[in-house]
Amino acid sequence: MTSAPKRVASVPHHLLGIIGPEVDFFVHDFVHHALLATDAIIRKNRLTIIVGGSNSFIQALGNVNTEFPSKYECCFLWMDIAIPVLHSYVSNRVDQMVDSGLVEEDKAFFDPKIRDYDYGIRCAIGVPEMDEFFSSEGLVGGETRGKLLKAAIDEIKMNTCKLACRQVEKILRMREEFGWQIHRLIATEVFLRRGGDANEHGRNWCWCLVRTLWLVSFAMKT
Repeated sequence: MTSAPKRVASVPHHLLGIIGPEVDFFVHDFVHHALLATDAIIRKNRLTIIVGGSNSFIQALGNVNTEFPSKYECCFLWMDIAIPVLHSYVSNRVDQMVDSGLVEEDKAFFDPKIRDYDYGIRCAIGVPEMDEFFSSEGLVGGETRGKLLKAAIDEIKMNTCKLACRQVEKILRMREEFGWQIHRLIATEVFLRRGGDANEHGRNWCWCLVRTLWLVSFAMKT
C-alpha cells in the first residue's frame, strides 16, 4: 500500500500485485511464487534480492524441507536499528503514508456491512485501525472525526512498532536457534542523521553500502 510507482520503477520487482486484495496469501503461496520468480531471474543471469516482508515467509523459504536452499546459496543481511530510533522512523513513515493517501486507500476496503478484518488485505496493519473513523462518517462532528482519525493513526504506529519488534525477535531466533548465518549491519547512525548533516549522513550510508557489497561479493565468490 502507498508504494509510489516511481520508487520501484528503476529496478524490476516481482510478486507485486499478483493477487487481489480479498485473497489470503499464505506462507506456502509465497514459497511457491518466490521459487518461480527466482528461477526466472536466474535464467536471465541476474541476482535475486528478497527484501522486506514477513520474516515468517523468509524462514519458510529457507527451510531445509523446501526446494530453495538445496538449489540456491543465500546471503542473509540484517539492517539493525536501535529500537527507539526504529520506532521514531516508523512513526515518521506512517505520517508520510498518511500524507501520500493511506486514508483514501483504506476507505476503498471499508464496508459497513462487513466488519470482518481476518482475511486478505483487510487484516493488514493500517486497515482495521481505521474502522471506527470510517464508521463515524455522517454521525459525528468534525472535531470528533479529527480525534478518531488521530487515534487510528496512533494505533497504526503502535501496531507497526510492535510488529517491528516481533520481526527482530524472529531474526534473532533464526540466527541463534536455527543457526542461520545472518550478517548484521548496524544502521542506527544512518537513521539518526536523516535530515541532518548531509555529509555525515552520506558517509554512514556509504559504510552500509560498502559493507553490504563486500558481503554479497564474498558470498558469490565462495
